[in-house]
Amino acid sequence: MTDLGDFGEYDADPASDSGADDVDAGHSADPSATATPAESTSSSGDTDSATEETTDAFETTAVDPRGDDVGIGAVCVSQGLRVAEDGDETTLRAYITRGNRSSIRIGSYLVAPYPDGETLFCRIIGLEYAQQYHADDATEIHARRAMRTEGVEEADYKFVAELEPVAVLYDDDGELKRRMTDRVPKPQTVVQQATDSEQIKTGLKMPEEGVFLGHLSVGGEKVRTAASPPTIDYRLKDDYDSGDPLVFRHSLIAGGTGSGKTHGAKNILRQYLAEERTYPMEDGRSVQPAVVQFDPQDEYAQMHDDNPDLDSEFARRLEREGVAYGGIDDTTAFIPKVGSASYAAGHHRAEQVEFTIPFAMVHENPWLVAGSGLNDNQYGALVSVLLPRFRKQYGGDATYDEFTTFLDDPALREELDESGRVHEATFDAVRRRVLGFGHIFDQDARPITDLIHDFVRPGGLSVVPTYHINDTRAAEAVVLALSSLLIDQKLSNDPTYDRIKETPLVLGMDEAHNFLTDADSVQAGKVIKKFTEAAKQGRKERLGLFLITQDPQDIDDAVFKQINTTVVLNLGDEDAIKSVNIPSNLESKVPYMEKGQMVVYSPDNSEPVELIGLPKCLTRHGRD
Repeated sequence: MTDLGDFGEYDADPASDSGADDVDAGHSADPSATATPAESTSSSGDTDSATEETTDAFETTAVDPRGDDVGIGAVCVSQGLRVAEDGDETTLRAYITRGNRSSIRIGSYLVAPYPDGETLFCRIIGLEYAQQYHADDATEIHARRAMRTEGVEEADYKFVAELEPVAVLYDDDGELKRRMTDRVPKPQTVVQQATDSEQIKTGLKMPEEGVFLGHLSVGGEKVRTAASPPTIDYRLKDDYDSGDPLVFRHSLIAGGTGSGKTHGAKNILRQYLAEERTYPMEDGRSVQPAVVQFDPQDEYAQMHDDNPDLDSEFARRLEREGVAYGGIDDTTAFIPKVGSASYAAGHHRAEQVEFTIPFAMVHENPWLVAGSGLNDNQYGALVSVLLPRFRKQYGGDATYDEFTTFLDDPALREELDESGRVHEATFDAVRRRVLGFGHIFDQDARPITDLIHDFVRPGGLSVVPTYHINDTRAAEAVVLALSSLLIDQKLSNDPTYDRIKETPLVLGMDEAHNFLTDADSVQAGKVIKKFTEAAKQGRKERLGLFLITQDPQDIDDAVFKQINTTVVLNLGDEDAIKSVNIPSNLESKVPYMEKGQMVVYSPDNSEPVELIGLPKCLTRHGRD
């Protein structure tokens, strides 16, 4: 086969190869011997006519049109131009000019104006190279030529972007508003990248004010505008002007190990504890929220301290964007006293307060000692017979040790069996399963019920670490006892502790899948029912659930359905990704997101979007 390099040596001028033959044929090789008629005339002295003939040439025309290009391309109709109620029937494409092709990404936001001043706001959902001319480039010649050539000749191909209409933007008495897409743009309408912050926020239904989460991004790169700062901040609605604050409609942060979910959770909680953030109560007061955070890895008490890596330049940027930062002085670590477990706190400077769970709390929440082994019959015997009888006999403040002594009475067992109230086998099963809680209840510390005024503080952060507790059942009992106390008081019409009822409360729970899992046990059923009720009434009672997990698929659906704001960081498990119920176009990006990248799905706040969180934690984070 001929080497393709031979093509470069080919000369299309036959004169260069036929000179010798011409001489042999008796023709002169002198250029003068082949003079044109004009030149012959010139030699005879007719100079004027020669000049006239030689200057009569074609006028060259510029290849590029005059003027400057505006935008990145234009709407094209070669494959249809259609906007329909059914998104699958919409056909909207734009031809992208050569100089703009390398900067275009799937997910980028574009605008296309209508003739009357309205604007179509859309998003790129597909990119395609198509042949400019009908030709077969799947050949050896084309492939080897490409292998020997640097770069691609863009003029040989069409570059077309498939667009998804998001909204129509229009002016209403000087205010930019959005509505559903109900118009088709004109053919050859110029499309431009959206660079106006107001257009982008309006098009995506993003609020101007609220709780800061991060900056809008596409494909891991921040969206840039012509404004200062050039980034676009994403915030959650946090006032009653357009509905309830989203904090009281509950949030979920889902992310795998190393995805940055704790870093992100701290930054969000820091915003809720900003001094200026208050919520109106029914009595007319505006009160700062209290945050209670259950912490299985002992990381959140560090929020008491400043982040030493947060320099002054970064701090000024935060101030310009209205982002709260710095350690929270009013942070207290409430340490559960469980058996001989000891707590070490060299990684933070927050105040520490030890507490214990009084057995008296079991009368309101019997499932705290039910464990996972009681069936409905056994649980009914515990709740309806044994606990009421114990309380009547020993009093409401009786201890766990007194309860086990009460169950050791053979006369009680025989009496209940003979009366038909509790079968002896049921009695024995209950007794076996409520044993083993002696290291949890009534330890050598103040009962948490005596510390409510300190535990729930407006503007304060209370952290409950359980990392030092080696017994998983004991750690679960502590978390569920405290969360149940808070929820019960919030939902009660006749609360025992007015401090809880009258304070806006954010209840944070890390590794929430360990406590709110879908299970068949009596205890799990009671927990799910309680948290579901709390989620349903949270808006009215100023109670917000703030759940953090790496296994969202394990959280019970009854609770999950009440979550309004879902923040998804990198997840590698397919079942976990499916469970968070985000749009499929964003779902496919989740496994590839870098640390700090996230998808936010909050239907009452905005369109589903990609964000990049802050690169630095707003409080101390990580251990030396």
